[in-house]
Amino acid sequence: MNSQSHFQQFFDDCVGSWVTERTYHYLTQQEVERSHTEFIIQPIALDRKAQVLIDNQFPEQPSLENLPGYHLEFATISEKGDRVNQALNMLFVPERQEGAIVTGAYLRDRAYEESRPIVSHFRFNPENRELLMTTTYTRTVSVDSITLINPNLRIRKILNYRRPDEGEALQEIGLVGFGVEQKVGG
Repeated sequence: MNSQSHFQQFFDDCVGSWVTERTYHYLTQQEVERSHTEFIIQPIALDRKAQVLIDNQFPEQPSLENLPGYHLEFATISEKGDRVNQALNMLFVPERQEGAIVTGAYLRDRAYEESRPIVSHFRFNPENRELLMTTTYTRTVSVDSITLINPNLRIRKILNYRRPDEGEALQEIGLVGFGVEQKVGG
């Protein structure tokens, strides 16, 4: 199986209903919080893929049907009782391959931290089935890792850095999150 096949298989395996238990470490406040999230990942039609490109003012893609695109809905409840519900559409556009590693753009019609379309970057490593997504927001840079252990189990790691000045390295972490995500119902 080549890297592009592994890449597509990763996304095929992610379709379905999932439940996750996460722990968030807020380093600036020295707090730890747990949460429970239920989410559904579904493929999206070509017209919605095209709309995600338009929303992000991203160039048209010649083979839109071959790009992984998904509709994500989730509901989270924290141990404090805070609730967050969100739905968004996303599209992954491979741009480069170096060895087995696939990199490209990760587009959403609505970002998690800021309610607007956003273009992020991804890196997929087929050797450990890790999808690493980096999003630069106004005040933070979020580095989100999903490792697919098997088609029914994913490990999630989220690092939110204070956004550094242009050209500076990521250093100051404000949030670290860990999660175990399990597919439910087949």
